[in-house]
Amino acid sequence: MEELIRRLSTLNPFWVYVTVSGVAFIENIFPPFPSDVLVVFAGSLVGLGAIDFWLALILTSVGSTLGFVVMYKVGDWFGLKILETGKLPFIPTAKVHKVERWFRKYGYFLIVANRFLSGTRAIVSFFAGMSELPLMTTTILSFVSALIWNFLLLYAGMKLGENWQVIGSYLAGYSRVVTALLVVVIMVFLGRFFYNRSRMHERGTKD
Repeated sequence: MEELIRRLSTLNPFWVYVTVSGVAFIENIFPPFPSDVLVVFAGSLVGLGAIDFWLALILTSVGSTLGFVVMYKVGDWFGLKILETGKLPFIPTAKVHKVERWFRKYGYFLIVANRFLSGTRAIVSFFAGMSELPLMTTTILSFVSALIWNFLLLYAGMKLGENWQVIGSYLAGYSRVVTALLVVVIMVFLGRFFYNRSRMHERGTKD
């Protein structure tokens, strides 16, 4: 990432826009990818007058949204097949359908919060597609989420200027907290699954 940032600082504005929007796109498909740090750096370039704030904001948000749509379609086309064919054998089909119902109920909130959930963005878009939430609505909400998040990152980078790296440490800490919470949720999920399976096995033995 440091090498990419160094090279980015030497490019003309066109390639800066292409790079930051491309990285924002890739991050949704191949997480974890530190696109947020790159957007903050782009903000510092805005502060130096090298690129335009609003154009950078639109392009990074469009890149993020397109990446979201790609993972949405993966979930829509292949999600249930992937889970039901045993690619993830620790998640039973009944649980998959339960997650789908839960996502249909709270999915729109998760999509709006999507950009603020570092490390989980691909998961949110994947389940949005698998749950068959309306594509147009989810795309609009994803764009709004990306727009707000990228605005904050670009603005922070613009104000900090050459000290933009300060945000990097905060983003790293934020990412660790979110990841830790995600691990806890997964552990609780697996714990409940194995507990319920054990109870069912005991009942079957008694019968």
